[in-house]
Amino acid sequence: MSFTAMNTSGPRIWGFKPDAEMRVAREAGWSRADLIWERLMERALAEAGRDRPRKAVQLFRLADFVARVAFAADDLRRAASAANLAVLQFRAGALNKAERLQARALAIWAGAEEQVDAMQIAPRSRSSLFHLRMEALHRDTFHANLKTRVGRIAAETGETLRSLTSGWPVGHRHASRWRGEKSVVFDGTRKVLGACLLLLDD
Repeated sequence: MSFTAMNTSGPRIWGFKPDAEMRVAREAGWSRADLIWERLMERALAEAGRDRPRKAVQLFRLADFVARVAFAADDLRRAASAANLAVLQFRAGALNKAERLQARALAIWAGAEEQVDAMQIAPRSRSSLFHLRMEALHRDTFHANLKTRVGRIAAETGETLRSLTSGWPVGHRHASRWRGEKSVVFDGTRKVLGACLLLLDD
């Protein structure tokens, strides 16, 4: 069943009414699935933070469904959904399930470097004509620096994914960094950062 078919009842199924953020995201080229996935992940992390693992699993499974149906096979967000489910299965003692989910996440994350290099970066500076001109003049440098920074975050996420079923924390913060790193711009950078940071912390 396609995401479009599942989405015919929109707000009733997913719990998201049309709003200003969705309109802005759609105008920027995001699909409904892009923002729905992000919101499901945020809600699931919030439920996990409230020590409600069953509700968190339900929401992560919905996010995983959206990712598998709506996103490309190599989309890093598909790894994030699987990784969170792996953590919760591991915590529940279901090691075999956790390892299968971890393997799925790692197979996707193997292409992280290429995904970071190919991510679409939209203009950031909107405060003044001066800043817009400066960004335009130095676009290549800005893009290179941003990709380097996101690449470092993606490398940390890779370390976390490799440790999911080890029982040993690697010490990288993910979910707790998301609010500060979350871009106001709906572009490829936000998608990659979502994949990197919408993960359960140790």
